[in-house]
Amino acid sequence: MLNKYPLWKYLMLIFIICAGFLYALPNLYGEDPALQISGLRGVQLEATDLDKVKGELDKAGLAYQSAGLVNNQVEVRFADTEEQLKAKEALNHAYGENYIIALNLTPATPQWLADLNANPMKLGLDLRGGVHFLMEVDMSVAIKKNQEETVSSFRTDLREEKIRYARIGEFGNGVKVEFKSEEDLTNAKRALKKKHGDLTFDDSTDEGFFLTALMGEQKVKEIKESSLQQNITIIRNRVNAIGVAEPVVMRQGSDRIVVELPGVQDTAQAKRILGATATLEFRMVDQNGDPYAAQSGRVPAGSELYYRRDNGQPVLLKRRVMLTGDHIIDAASSFDEYGSPQVNIDLDSKGGSIFSRATKDAIGKPMATLFIEYKPTGKRDKDGNPVFKKVADVISVATIQARLGSSFRITGAGSPQEAHDLALLLKAGALIAPIQIVEERTVGPSLGQENIDLGMQAIQWGFLGVLLFMVAWYKGFGMVANLALGLNLVLIVGVMSMIPGATLTLPGMAGIVLTVGMAVDANVLIFERIREELRDGRGPQQAIHHGYDSAFSTIADANITTFIAAVILYAVGTGPIKGFAVTLAIGIATSMFTAIVGTRAVINLAYGGRNVKKLSI
Repeated sequence: MLNKYPLWKYLMLIFIICAGFLYALPNLYGEDPALQISGLRGVQLEATDLDKVKGELDKAGLAYQSAGLVNNQVEVRFADTEEQLKAKEALNHAYGENYIIALNLTPATPQWLADLNANPMKLGLDLRGGVHFLMEVDMSVAIKKNQEETVSSFRTDLREEKIRYARIGEFGNGVKVEFKSEEDLTNAKRALKKKHGDLTFDDSTDEGFFLTALMGEQKVKEIKESSLQQNITIIRNRVNAIGVAEPVVMRQGSDRIVVELPGVQDTAQAKRILGATATLEFRMVDQNGDPYAAQSGRVPAGSELYYRRDNGQPVLLKRRVMLTGDHIIDAASSFDEYGSPQVNIDLDSKGGSIFSRATKDAIGKPMATLFIEYKPTGKRDKDGNPVFKKVADVISVATIQARLGSSFRITGAGSPQEAHDLALLLKAGALIAPIQIVEERTVGPSLGQENIDLGMQAIQWGFLGVLLFMVAWYKGFGMVANLALGLNLVLIVGVMSMIPGATLTLPGMAGIVLTVGMAVDANVLIFERIREELRDGRGPQQAIHHGYDSAFSTIADANITTFIAAVILYAVGTGPIKGFAVTLAIGIATSMFTAIVGTRAVINLAYGGRNVKKLSI
């Protein structure tokens, strides 16, 4: 029978409409200003911390809507931003440097919707605001690292050439080597110049036999440029790892990086992950030295004193680094056979080869995993560069059971969350040089609200104009098209809310406005075909049937080409362009569904299988 849908099509339509309404619903509830208090690495928040936060707020006479412990973070909601800012000021005095107190906006979604994983769609920095970081890279550390690598490389090269030397160490912005004879000095200069052509060599025999290798201006410039680019890449990886859509990560000047995170929910985690400069070093434990004697200053030559993170016990480690975290290509957290958190690590081929050689003769000996962070102090040196504090903890000491290769695991992470964060940092890569957040700005919603209001006005006026036109021109069928148009908007919002990481920006709103026009255009095509069929003398049922069938190919052609354009825009575009492409692509899909399937279902219900003499079109 013409113009009759099977039951499953109606059920499918009802299910999609209900799902769309359900997942679009959280956007009506808005967001609460909130504070998010979380501990830095190794600091666990407990119920006593929640009580402490409440006590501090009560003492300061600040009212709050709710406070709770969620995912090892204390979250406090406020009625307005004024109370939120006062509370942050009060809590900053109560907590030390081991805590992060971050301003945040928390969805006011009812719990029953949150349990269904229904959350409001994220708004971009231009609509809702967000977090803006300006980071400064400490280039002196990058240069020092390069010096250390050069020292290590010189040792290896001289050993391979069988040239003896008395001592080797850093000197100025280069390396200085002392030899016992002029012959060794001459041979070393010739051998090292071949392998390190980018260094300037100079020898001296006045007070001994010395060879100095210094970095020129061009070399220093290359190190700085490389460090900045690699840091940008690593930060971009980290931003992607924490699931922020459409972030902005770009350089500013010679040593600064701008990071904008629109619509970010967990500001504290973003700051922790972005700011961390973590890496690992694997070193052998000095079994001959006495770590307790070393505490009083008697550290053996060639060793360094560190402390275990878990129990604070002193550990003496060899200065020589067996392997650094630079060779890590993958890391994942899991649990060992005893249920303790661990991190599984995969190395690149070079790292695997180095580690294999280093552990070949060390079977049965203890090896330590050293976790190193550079924490910003907020101070600057006389040249205006940021000052960092190096913090190194021994997170595990394990006996080497067999020769290690490209895959192994480390234990000692204090908690599953810490193991997860460590794996995330190692996977995203250690920063080449430490960074300091020199400017943190939360972009307020006032400008964004103005944009939203203007954008909503554009949608409303455009929507109203289309509604009036469709009713005036197509009468009853026009009302059906308007119903589909409203449903299209709901579905766009619902789909945007369902997609993790999708963010609505101002260009995204332009994409929605465009799809409103395209949605109604599809119905105009269908209705005009139906009119043509009626003018050709077909009956109402035949006219509806042929009208939809003949218009479908035209609608599909137009929308598919636009969809392809949206995909290309998304693939090659960045930031706002991607936002436009996302809403356009979603809008095309939903508009085709509502304009063809939705309106057809309503018209079938109204006219299908009936003896209709005239259509309201």
